[in-house]
Order: sequence, then C-alpha cells, then structure tokens
Amino acid sequence: MNGRESDRMETKETKAPRITHAERVIDTVSGVTKGDLAEYYATVAPLILPHLKGRPVALVRAPEGVSGELFFQKHAQHSDIAGIKLLDPALDPGHDPLLQIDTAQALIGAAQYNTIELHTWNATSRAIGKPDRMTFDLDPGEGVDWQQIQEAALLVHVLLDELGLPSFLKTSGGKGLHVVVPLKRELGWDEVRGFSRAIVQHLARIVPDRFVAKSGPRNRVGKIFADYLRNGFGATTACAWSARARPGMGVSVPLAWEELPDLGSAAHWTVATIADRIGVGNTPWDAMESSRTGLRAAMEMLGYMPS
Repeated sequence: MNGRESDRMETKETKAPRITHAERVIDTVSGVTKGDLAEYYATVAPLILPHLKGRPVALVRAPEGVSGELFFQKHAQHSDIAGIKLLDPALDPGHDPLLQIDTAQALIGAAQYNTIELHTWNATSRAIGKPDRMTFDLDPGEGVDWQQIQEAALLVHVLLDELGLPSFLKTSGGKGLHVVVPLKRELGWDEVRGFSRAIVQHLARIVPDRFVAKSGPRNRVGKIFADYLRNGFGATTACAWSARARPGMGVSVPLAWEELPDLGSAAHWTVATIADRIGVGNTPWDAMESSRTGLRAAMEMLGYMPS
C-alpha cells in the first residue's frame, strides 16, 4: 500500500463513527445487535440518503433496545452525533434547531447514538413552507387482517388515479402501508393537509366498511384509518429504508404497485432479511420526481374548497 492509499484509508476511518457496545442485542426476536443495525445503515446508505438529504429528520432512539423506552427527537440545541446538520432555528420558530442527515457519516453517527428509526418531513429544508409530497399511512385497527390492508391500499390507489394524482407505495415496516403522492411545491401545509383529510373523509363515505376518518384505536376497530395527519407542519413519517423499533425489526421498503399482491406483510423485509431486496433498491420509485403534480384540479374534481 502506498502512502496516498494509506492516507485515504485513514481519512475514511476517521470519518466513520466508532460503534460502541456493538455486541449489545437490541431486538431479542431477531437477535439484531447495535453493530448489526449500524452495518445495515452503512449498507443501505446509498439507498436511504436520497430520501434524507435536504429534509428535516426526526430520530427514534432506543437506548435499551426495542423493548425499552423509545425517545422521539426532532430538535437539538447541540448534538453529539457525528456529521449531523443542525438547521436554522427560524425554520421551526420557538424550538431548538431541526436535524438533517445528508451523509453516511451522520447516518452511522445516528446509529451510534442508539437511533433505530428515521422519520422525515413532507417538505425540504429549503422550501419548508410548501410540501413536496402528500402521505397516507394506512393504519389498521384491531381485527383487520393483512389482505384487507392490501385491498385498502388498492382502493386508495384507484381513488388517487381517478383524481389524476400519481401515487407510490412502500411498506411501513410495521403494521400498515404508506401511499405517497409527489407534489409540485405550490400549496402550503394547511391546504395540503386539508385536502388529504377530504380524501380520507371521501373514502370513509364511499367505503364505510373499510375506512374510518377519525384517528384513535376505538374508532378504527375492524377498519383502517388512512392517516392524513402526517401532512401537517412538523409531522413526519418513517423514511424509506428506515428500520423500525419493533420486534423483528421490519424495514420500510419502496414497492411497485404490481408487487402488492405477493407481499407477505408490512414487515415483509427486516434488517436480517433485507439482502435480497437491496439490488432492487429505489427502482420502484424511479418516476417519483417526474410525476410531481399540483392539487388544484384534484380539489375541483372532488368538490373540495380550501377554507
């Protein structure tokens, strides 16, 4: 090895955060350790970073593993996470700075900081007042089986198609599915959230045996709440390729709609079984950027009048 190669390796090693207590098991169901999770994020860094870059992120930290207390962190006055970016406090007035992960160093640093989940906003940091996507988290109530969740996702997909809104699918890594509509940055948070609520109310009216428009476990027994609350200012959703702090450690994975019938569960892929999916990567979402659309025509079609 020549001196230049040695220097490059030393620089790379210096930038890579050291994982302490790597042998500690963080999920007894799968046996995944803290080191395994850090290795997972290092492996999928090229896939997850496009979903994280330039976007405020919230961290779900689990110092005692998935069975212990979880900490949801959106802000930081200061941070010990190597490479993480603290954003301008003016983006979220009255709070400490928001966080942003733009590099593999920060991603692995978050894992060292006992972060399991990474949740992102529906807007970028540079245009935080205008969402660039609308998200529906299909949240099943007690007694809803997996086939019903699959059918519900297809019903949402059909309705969005009828409204002229392209939509993209991913597993949540937990119990449900996420449907994402890429938007042109034209409207503010109130308009996007209001319209997403109108879509969910419409679903609950036309398919009342499947959907409910109110959150809360009691309201959705045997039904699915298409969670539109993810579309408000400051709200977040688990990022594509994020691991989930649940027994088994499922992963949120982008899907093609054609793959939905063969999907076994919302946690079809886990940290331990993700290897066979990495080659597919973000391909199912290749058309996301070119599919961005406005909402005004869809609002008119649904008869929605912004307040």
